[in-house]
Amino acid sequence: MSPNLNRRQEPTHAGMLIAADRGHLERPAGRLRRGLALSRWCVSLLEAFAIPAATGRRYRVLKSCPGLGILVSAALLSGCSIAYPLKHYEAVYTKMVPETPAPDPTALSHLDAARVNHGRYLVEIAGCGACHTDGALIGEPSAARLLAGSQLGIAITDPFRGTPPGVAYPSNLTPDPRTGLGNWSDAQIAAAIRSGDLTSGPGHLIVMSWPLYQHMSDDDVNAIVMYLRSIPAIEHQVPKRVAPGTRAITPYVYFGVYRSGPELGIH
Repeated sequence: MSPNLNRRQEPTHAGMLIAADRGHLERPAGRLRRGLALSRWCVSLLEAFAIPAATGRRYRVLKSCPGLGILVSAALLSGCSIAYPLKHYEAVYTKMVPETPAPDPTALSHLDAARVNHGRYLVEIAGCGACHTDGALIGEPSAARLLAGSQLGIAITDPFRGTPPGVAYPSNLTPDPRTGLGNWSDAQIAAAIRSGDLTSGPGHLIVMSWPLYQHMSDDDVNAIVMYLRSIPAIEHQVPKRVAPGTRAITPYVYFGVYRSGPELGIH
């Protein structure tokens, strides 16, 4: 995973994901530094435009009292929104999908090898590993956690609404009985693939592209289920889903399509 998700970068590619850092843990020193800089800027504006020359002298005390300067800044900017909306995010761009794990030879010995291989092919072209492999969402997949879920979450609500977004974490698709699909029935896995059925088991990702998979044939779905049964079990517990308004303690990404509207002055 990227060691520095605090870095601000301007997007350079259309359609890229945006990875969020732990912006809520921003260091207080950085906030104070920006507050002082903003206060000096506002005091300069007051001196230049708002304060008569004869009385401007008395207001220069703001320069020597940062606390007053910050209060002035807050008053001037209370009705404005000038914060850069991506200041806690960095642009990431990846089109790679990690390889699918090979079946466990022991499991394969009592399964239909042709159907398992077909299921592996379908999982690969469906891009399951792009979300369900740790680090794959930012182009840094963990070879030790192929299809074993992601510590990197996906925002399920708009992260620019002023409150922390809801975040879901791609689940562990390996047959581990504690953290993966080991205790799921074939019918539950099939329902999750086809309809995003949240009752099919804990941790199902609600932003999964199930509308693309809902018309899969029974043979295809069963082949995927058989393949997921055949791969090595990896014990890896992904974080629990974060409700909207609650700050996530791990990084996440967001992606989606947002249209302009009359409320933005764009028609």
